[in-house]
Amino acid sequence: MQAKLKEQLSASDAEVILELLPEKIRAALIAHANVIEYPVEAVIEMAIASFLDTEALSFADCKPGRGQ
Repeated sequence: MQAKLKEQLSASDAEVILELLPEKIRAALIAHANVIEYPVEAVIEMAIASFLDTEALSFADCKPGRGQ
């Protein structure tokens, strides 16, 4: 059986990841998600993407149209 690739992290997968992280990192990701009003799974994806590719979507790119 071949696993199906997903384009986005699901909310349930994000919960699994959060449970495995140190409390300080978990709290920071959740807090940031609340501040920028994005789902925590999107924040986790952005954190990983920015680590792997410095030109990837970053936290500074969030909420386009809200000013600089």
